[in-house]
Amino acid sequence: MTRLLRYTLLGLLIVIGLITVMIYSLTWRPDAKEVLPVSCSAQAPSLVPGQALKVMTWNVQYLAGKRYVFWNDLAAGTDERPTAEDMAFSLDEVARVIRDEQPDIVLLQELDDGAKASDYQHQFKLLQERLADLYPCGTSAFDWKADFVPNPHIFGSVGRQLATLSRYQIEHAERLQLPITSGNPLSRQFKPRDALLVSYLPLSDGGQIAVLNTHLDRANRADNTLQNQVNAVARTLDKLESRGTPWLIGGDFNLLPLGQYRRLSDAQRAPYSADSPLHLLWDKYPMIPTNNEASGIDRERWLTHYPNDPGLNGPDRTVDYLFYSPRIKRVEAMVRQDDTLRISDHLPVIARFLLPAAP
Repeated sequence: MTRLLRYTLLGLLIVIGLITVMIYSLTWRPDAKEVLPVSCSAQAPSLVPGQALKVMTWNVQYLAGKRYVFWNDLAAGTDERPTAEDMAFSLDEVARVIRDEQPDIVLLQELDDGAKASDYQHQFKLLQERLADLYPCGTSAFDWKADFVPNPHIFGSVGRQLATLSRYQIEHAERLQLPITSGNPLSRQFKPRDALLVSYLPLSDGGQIAVLNTHLDRANRADNTLQNQVNAVARTLDKLESRGTPWLIGGDFNLLPLGQYRRLSDAQRAPYSADSPLHLLWDKYPMIPTNNEASGIDRERWLTHYPNDPGLNGPDRTVDYLFYSPRIKRVEAMVRQDDTLRISDHLPVIARFLLPAAP
């Protein structure tokens, strides 16, 4: 019996070891800070102190469109992937809106690369090809990647990116890891690893501006991942501000502004905290939309999220924002709603700024 027990334990250890090796070979563990490749033509100009700068941030939902209720949207969601036709339509529509607005910098979230659910498309490359005449510079960073995820709804590869397009020179870019979601060590290996994509754009006077792109964790009142991520974002912005580096950040923060929590139904507000962790940013830095805009008399103009929920017939909350250094001046801003409601479950936030003048 002792020998049998010994062999059984040895066999279990071997199986556990093989499973561990397999999981590590299939999943992705990025460093806390990574230098990223930048594609940029030599002809791209540098920014000039004091110039105007138009910026768009948009979560394009891996070009899936709005005809689905996915398995991770609602408990009753049954859709697992968009059709190739819907992704092609959304790709053309995203390119159309960007070409129409012609922002100087475009911050995109949820572009797939190598994911089974989107036919292994490299969606950022597809979009770059359609906009090559406008944006000579670009960079991207994964925030979810695995060769295989055993979830029955996925059961294959995932690859999702943040991506930044720029009319102006990008000197260098880096990926900064944000705190990851809580959970057991095994399941955590297959989860998204949210990050900051930081692009540094040179100024003609020798300075630079930092442009950050992010997509934070899903709202979940039961854990503190979002709180930890906002803390990490705030530390990064504080560091840039203390160095005298102008900066702006855009993305899908998955958090409500002041005053919107009470306007949602009990079911819709369930994932959120009444006290939004986003106050750690808006207490110190200007935000677009402001809390007054997002919760005031014209609040409907500033709604950015149209959940994939058949019980809703339009956008009902704001979760996408631009924050910027007090050194930068806001000129105008808007959420483009009229012709974007069928492209993604998020709407593009667009703003024009004035960069700090030369000292």
